[in-house]
Amino acid sequence: MSTEEKQIEKQLRLVKQVMADCLNDTSISKLLPAKKSLIGNGKMLRSRLTLALGNANAIEERVMVNAAAAIDIIHGASLLHDDVIDGGILRRGAPTFWKKYGVNGAILFGDLLMFKALSLLTTVGRADLLQELIDRTGEVCRSEVEQELILRGSPGTWGNCERVARYKTGSLFAFAAVAGGRDDPGQVEALREAGFILGTAYQLADDVLDASGNEAVSGKTLGTDHDRGKTTAITATEHAPADPVDYIHALLDASSAQLAAWPEIQGAWDTFLNVTMKPVLSKHLAAS
Repeated sequence: MSTEEKQIEKQLRLVKQVMADCLNDTSISKLLPAKKSLIGNGKMLRSRLTLALGNANAIEERVMVNAAAAIDIIHGASLLHDDVIDGGILRRGAPTFWKKYGVNGAILFGDLLMFKALSLLTTVGRADLLQELIDRTGEVCRSEVEQELILRGSPGTWGNCERVARYKTGSLFAFAAVAGGRDDPGQVEALREAGFILGTAYQLADDVLDASGNEAVSGKTLGTDHDRGKTTAITATEHAPADPVDYIHALLDASSAQLAAWPEIQGAWDTFLNVTMKPVLSKHLAAS
């Protein structure tokens, strides 16, 4: 493990502590042991991205850690709601929260987490990051609404599928990237777009996993996209690329290309892709 990777692992422990501490002033903290599989126990890809870029940019550690905790809490809240909507019964190898505490509990807990995440950014003097998180989380919600109320029941076009992926999943990766950026409007814009592209690739790969993956290996309920008639990379064959897997890998290259003007930051991005993201995507795409 490189020095940079060791530093990120050390900082991730701080992120997890912040995530746990944000519930200490609530009675819900009694459920901490029961929800370990949801909060701070996943791959934490978004946190890792923020830390990798933030370290390369010499961002203050407290800012990075709180931003990383906020984004993974938002992600955890979205999983709580997604599992209710999709009827998922397995998440990260454990029963989903709603299966143990009911639909009402899962929805309310997800709502609480959303606002706890936002509060973490009010303590680090970064109103820009708070606004960024509000904007990007709003895009996630908008995309989920479109997928559920407009597109569900239709295979959709590849354009529909890619737009859903960009905002449903790309938005939080966009925030994660921006949170690791410095006070440079050009870099912030480039990082945001790189994050959107990266998240799009991740969601398209997740569509493939849902259709053809192994539930025991993935640790979550699969096949729900088909059962619920979602527009995905599997159903959206109209105008689809000849080889979706090659297209996903091309998106990874495109995300890196956004950062060519900042070689050191591009280097940190490429290391994240090679060490963290590509192995995850390879598992997602293995059965395709």
